[in-house]
Parts: sequence; structure tokens; C-alpha cells
Amino acid sequence: MSLYHSILRSVRRSSSSTTTLRSFSYYSAQQIPPPPPLSSDSNTDHTTSSNYYTPNPNPTTTTNHNQSYQYSPQQPPSYQYPPQQPPSYQYPPQQPPSYQYAPQQPPSYGPSSPTATTTAPPPFRNVLEPNPNSTTTTGNVSETTPNSTTKPFKNVFERSTSSTTPSSILSNYNSSSVNGTQPPPRYGFSSAEEAAAERRRLKRRLRIEPPPHALRRDPAAPRPRPDPNAPRLPDSTSALVGNRLNLHNRVQSLIRSGDLDGGAALARQAVFSNTKPTVFTCNAVMASMYRGGRYEDAVNLFRYFFIQCYIIPNVVSYNVLINTHCDAKRVDAALDVYNQILSHAPFSPSPVTYRHLTKGLVESDRITEAVDLLREMLIKGHGADSLVYNNLISGFLELGNLERALEFLDELRERCLVYDGVVHATFMDWYFKQGREKEAMESYQNLLDRQFKMTPVTCNVLLEVLLKHGKSSEAETLFQSMLDSHAPPNTLSVNSDTFNIMVNECFKLGKISEAVTVFKRVGTKEKSKPYQMDAACFNNIMGKLCENGMVSDAEELFAEMPKKQVCPDFTSYKIFIEHYLKKERVDDAVQFFNKMSETSIRPGKGFCDKVFDELVKRGRIEEASDIIGRMGEKDVKPDPLSYEYVVMGLNNVGRLDRARDLLDQMVKNKIAVTPNLRANVFDVFGKEGRIHEIERLLGRQCEKTSVPSPAPHGSTPMSRQYGASSSAPLQKPGQEMGFQNTQSN
Repeated sequence: MSLYHSILRSVRRSSSSTTTLRSFSYYSAQQIPPPPPLSSDSNTDHTTSSNYYTPNPNPTTTTNHNQSYQYSPQQPPSYQYPPQQPPSYQYPPQQPPSYQYAPQQPPSYGPSSPTATTTAPPPFRNVLEPNPNSTTTTGNVSETTPNSTTKPFKNVFERSTSSTTPSSILSNYNSSSVNGTQPPPRYGFSSAEEAAAERRRLKRRLRIEPPPHALRRDPAAPRPRPDPNAPRLPDSTSALVGNRLNLHNRVQSLIRSGDLDGGAALARQAVFSNTKPTVFTCNAVMASMYRGGRYEDAVNLFRYFFIQCYIIPNVVSYNVLINTHCDAKRVDAALDVYNQILSHAPFSPSPVTYRHLTKGLVESDRITEAVDLLREMLIKGHGADSLVYNNLISGFLELGNLERALEFLDELRERCLVYDGVVHATFMDWYFKQGREKEAMESYQNLLDRQFKMTPVTCNVLLEVLLKHGKSSEAETLFQSMLDSHAPPNTLSVNSDTFNIMVNECFKLGKISEAVTVFKRVGTKEKSKPYQMDAACFNNIMGKLCENGMVSDAEELFAEMPKKQVCPDFTSYKIFIEHYLKKERVDDAVQFFNKMSETSIRPGKGFCDKVFDELVKRGRIEEASDIIGRMGEKDVKPDPLSYEYVVMGLNNVGRLDRARDLLDQMVKNKIAVTPNLRANVFDVFGKEGRIHEIERLLGRQCEKTSVPSPAPHGSTPMSRQYGASSSAPLQKPGQEMGFQNTQSN
């Protein structure tokens, strides 16, 4: 109640006093209703006025501070303080008082009559009487209030012209907060209890949630020095930008075109340039060598990139290396790589790591070690991977231990949260091989009854098993259900392999016309959407059509590719060019080769060598020289062997000027000259008396950049192709990796 008396005391002072305005402004800013009026007249009617504050009826009469006020008989005075205990003025109050509102209608302030001189009770007089020269403290402001005549109460609500305004006082109060934080803006409250509850909530929030500046590091503080002993981390995807992304795309283009040696050479040379390859580029080169069955090259590339050149590998790099060792029947080496991950790598093995290792151990008849590896995977906190369990189940089924396989199946059902159904396909295949067709179909029906939302990979495995054992009707039903449920981007039920499996089955059964129908089939349900074909789907069916003599149908599909928003790749052109050369349709082959050279597709070097060799043998030297000349002017540079075939063919027919132009193009593009080509050029131009042109064009550079001729066709070792790809000498780390420098010095 001390707060109410302080406010009421300030109100009774002069309206010009700053202290009065501040006291009442702060109180009104909190939107807490004023206390009941103090009056000594018991006959005052509280219902006669509709306003809280009524002015003095006689404006000319000066209101006396000693003038008494009357209390209504319905509201006895409840504010009594001993004179010895003056109220303390604290803003805001530490403990909000409890307010009671008795009258429903605001009472009328002021004396009962203009001439009333009733004396107020002593306790209230001591509290409410102003001291003429007293010092009043309000907040942090101490002011001296002179003895002045008060004006009517209505002037308290008038706008103050002084610099100290209620809004400024409220803003000053809001700016002072706990722990230096800015509290949220104040709002009006319906009661004092609600305001107190809000204050407690804000204080509690400040205790629970520290202010933002406590969590923010001081920008002026020095940054901590990096720990030199901390392990280096592999590149993140944010590193694959700019020139490094362009390098990655160029390497991927060479890999997709079948030029694995060119992609490996480009990535290896980039290690010594300003644009170093990322770990993703290195992984792409290693994976391409693994898919091509070149296991030794994949292992050498891992040693070159990640050991000799100090590029930090990631878990994918180790997985490719482990898979390579397992397929090469070197399981112990794969286990050594796994132990190296555990001891030195800053990351843990992934479930893919355990898939490769368990598969390699099972295939090596070391199934007990595979089971131990599965337990180790579970102990380390990895989830139950269905493919790891599938490797063990397949191994026990091959050993004829059906009971043990079923135990692992039950364990997988208990542990695995997402089951894809591959294990059911393994059981189906084993049942079919054992002649137990009934059990196999029961296993398949059990899987369908569970209504799993299977991925396209799982459905493809089921399709292969059904088609392999002659269940064409069930496979057709499954394929149609996959098409009906395909609704991208939310639900993906088919992929390229799905169509390739069904199309290949049609060609296997001799149903060629039906294969095209299957290729164009879509779902029948309303929400299903057609699958967006890619180049792999078109290449598969076009190759099958060309093999069966239906070239016209394949050409129609090739013409439909741009309409389906599918860009032909190197394999698309390669299918038709090889078929045309085989059928002696050289003009069509040249036409397709010209189309491919006009695009940004990077053809395989071995393929170009074969095409130019065939053109020269068939007497189409003019077309060959024009094509290789246009290729030399673009980013896709021909192989040194391709130049050898064309230039030597031009020399044989006497087209020395054209041969000289191609040699000039080789020098400008820094393409190495093979020893066979160098000997032929010097011999032919020497007989014609034009040896000085070759000496001026090539000179000693021809001897320095010459390389031995690679093998005509087929898979050439990466070391020889690497030396033939550029006239620049190889770096020493390449020699340490086993990529021998075959350049002549």
C-alpha cells in the first residue's frame, strides 16, 4: 500500500511539479487502477459523479492542503499507518501489494462542500501533508518540491511541457534490466497480479535463457589457434565449386565416354596445378577403374592420391578400395583397410563398409568371421542393415544351413526398422533352386501381404528372380503395380534398370515388337505418372534393336530422344556408328560421327582410333581428315594414334599439304608425335625434297615429345595411354605409383 500513498501524495501536490508528473506517469504506465478515494465525510455519495476526478466547484477559491475529505459509510478507511513509519518509495515495488476494488462506480473526489473545513485524522494528515521544503526522491531523480498552491486534479492529465515526460520515464525504466539485457516491451495489464506475474516470468526467462551477448563470441577477442595435432578432415561438398567443379565435370565426361585413362590422366596432372582435384573427383576415377575390372589401377590410384599426394580420403574412398580388394579375392587386404579406418580415420565405417566386407568373407568361405563382423557392427552402434544380413543369410543357404539362415531372418525382423525385402528374394531364389516352388511363392506372397513400401532396387531383385525361374505372369503383375504406384517426386517405384530388365526379357523370348510396347508402357491409375526415361534406357533398347536387325525402329527411338528431353550420350552414337561400319554403311557412319563431333560429347580415344582406321582403309581419307581437323579446333582433342592413321593415309595418297596442316595442328595443341608417324613423315617429305618444312615445323621438338605407338585397339595399360595423352613429362610421383614414363628422352 506504500506505493498507492506515494502516488496519492504526489497527486495532491502542485501539478507543475515534475515529481508529481513522474510519480503518476509511472503508475499510469503500468496501467494499474488508482486506489479508492480518501474522504472523511461519511455522507459523500459515490454514485453522484461518473468521473473519478471532479474539480473544485469554486475555481476561484484556492484549495487548502489541510482541507479534509469525507469517507463514505460504505467504504471505511483501510489505510492506516503509524506516524513513526513513513512509507518507502521504491520503483518498481519489490513485492506488488494486493489491491482491492470495492466500488463498482468510481467515487467522486473532492470535498463534500466548497466550504468544508473538517480536519482529517492525524494519521492521514501526517502522511498526506506535503512538506514545504522537503526533498522527494523518485527513482534516480532527487528534486526539491516548493510549497505551492495545487490546481484542480484534472490538470494532472494534461500534457506536460517539461523535458521529463511519462514516455521518457517509462523508457528509462524499461532500459534498466536484469544482466544488461533489454526486456520486451511492456503492455497494459488488466490487474496488478497479472503485471506481477509477467515480471516474474521475465526474470525466470532470463535465468533460463542467457542473453544473446553471453552466447556471442567477442569479435575483438583473438581467435584460438588451430590445434596442429588435430586430424585433417576430407573435403566437403562446399569445396566442389569453381575451377574444381569444372575439373570434376571434365573428368566425369571422359569417364562417361569410356576414356578411363584420359580421365585418370587429367585428375593426376591436376594434382600439380593450381586447381587440385577434390576427393570426389579422385573417388570417381577410382570407381570407374573398379567398374572396368581394372583392380590394380584402382589400388594404385588410391595410393597415388591419398598417400603420395596427401589428399584426405573420405569413407567412400575406403569403401571403393575395400570393394576392389574383395572382388580381387584379397579379403585380408580389405580387412587391413578396415582396421586402418578404425585406428587412423577421423570417421567411423559406414554400413556400406560392412556390406563389402561381409560379402567378401562369405565368398571366401569365411562365414564365421563375417558373423563376428556383424556383431562388431551392432556393438559399435550401427543399425541393422538388411544387406549385411542378406550376405550372411545367402552364405548359410549356400551351405545348406536353412535353420541358421532363418535365425538371422528373425533377428533382422526384430532389429531392422526399415526392411526392403531383399532377403525374401534370396530365400525365393534358394527355394527355386531346391525345387521347392511352393515355399518360394509362399515367401513372395508373405512379402506382398506385409505391404512394404519397397524401393525400385528391391522390386528389381524380385523381378529378376521371378523371370529367372519362369514366373512371367507374377513378374508382369509386379511390373504393372510398380508403374501404377510411380508418382514422382513423392513416390519413386521404377528406374532405368526396371525397364531394362523387362525389355531384355522380351528380347530373350523373341518378342521384339512387344519389347517396344513394354518400353513405352505407363501406369493406369489416376495418380500415377510416366517414368522420365534417361539415355541408359534408350541405349539398351536401341542396341538390342540393332543386334536384331531392326535399325529403322532404333533410329525412330533415337529421333524421339530430344522430344523426350533426353540428350544422346557417347554410347548412343557409338551404337549406330559401329553398326553402320559393320554393315558397310560408311556414309551413315560418317554422318553420325559428324553429329557427335559437333556436340560437346567427348568420344573415347580408342573408339576414335577405330573409326579413323576404318575410314582410311575404306578410302574415305577426305572425310577422315575433315573430321579430325574439326575435332582439333574444339575442346575434344583427337588421340595421337588417330592423327597417325589420318596423316599416314594422306601421305600414302600424296596429300602432303593436308598432312602438313594436321602436323601443324598437333604442334599447336601440344599433342605428342608417335615414332611411326615421325619416321613416315620424314621419309615421305624427304623423298619429295620438303624435309626442311618438317624440320622447321617439328625439329628437335618432334624427338622430345615423341612417344611409342600404343596398341592398336582394346584395353591399353593406363601407363602407356597416360604417356600418350600429353607432351608434358610425367611427374615423379606418377613413376612411384607404377605409371611408368614411356617417353623417350
